[in-house]
Amino acid sequence: MAHILITGGAGFIGSHLCERYLALGDRVTAVDNFVTGSADNIKHLLKEKAFELIEHDVSNPFTPAMESDFGKVDFVLHFACPASPIDFEKIPLEILKVDSLGSFHTLEVAKKHKARYLIASTSEIYGDPLVHPQTEDYWGNVNTTGKRSCYDETKRFAEACATVYRAKYGVNTGIVRIFNTYGPRMRLSDGRVVPNFCGQALRNEPITVYGTGTQTRSFCYVDDLVAGIMKLVASDCADPVNIGNPDEYTMLEFAKFVIEAVPGTTSKIEYRPLLHTDDPKQRKPDITRAKKVLAWSPKVSLADGIGKTLEYFRSKL
Repeated sequence: MAHILITGGAGFIGSHLCERYLALGDRVTAVDNFVTGSADNIKHLLKEKAFELIEHDVSNPFTPAMESDFGKVDFVLHFACPASPIDFEKIPLEILKVDSLGSFHTLEVAKKHKARYLIASTSEIYGDPLVHPQTEDYWGNVNTTGKRSCYDETKRFAEACATVYRAKYGVNTGIVRIFNTYGPRMRLSDGRVVPNFCGQALRNEPITVYGTGTQTRSFCYVDDLVAGIMKLVASDCADPVNIGNPDEYTMLEFAKFVIEAVPGTTSKIEYRPLLHTDDPKQRKPDITRAKKVLAWSPKVSLADGIGKTLEYFRSKL
């Protein structure tokens, strides 16, 4: 039985990780301050003897009592960070802190316990990319003063933190760069395209496409993402690894796809002006490294994944 410490454990991706590790027979300690995480995401786990929930903001140091309760930690997964566009405007300081101070605090835990450490980075570190598809050796095209900078710049900083702790202290660090992920436990109101379009279609509201709808995204179902993350955790890979689905869709194509996936909806596509000039125009992962190092590739089709996601969103409306 390994002991996995997961920050952001009540969040969208974090809760799925908690669930999967518990299913393997591991002990899991979830840390969350519920700024964007939800108790509903983990309430079914609270009855598990191997599961512990600690309500704490990792932007602040862990107390001696908390660290005593941890016992031996084998893996530290730092997944605490609000990640939606509405969060960038509402709570930018919290985002800056959790990916900077929070990275230091969680890396210190990994250092003390000689644990494998994984930082949840993002495709946002590539900015509005000039290279397509995006490979891990691309340094990005990021607007450091744009509205997304609180998120993408601190993710870049967090990657640097992990890199320095490996070089200076020998911490066994890993970096996962997560591309657009969707699935059950997403917040319907989080501002990202999947919950936006799905919620609008289920409510028979106009599907809002910004600009001409030619911007592209690549959508990875959460089960595929979690499988890739767990393979990366189990490896000793130190290099950043893209985890995402390389199937690419324009926003207009995806809007039509969602309308077709919701029988009976009266939703029509409505075009609106672009909100942000630094919104990435293209997003597609090159997953050559994930295939080679982790023997991982996504398995869930968009049709199957959106079907399961719509079922979840229906239960929340």
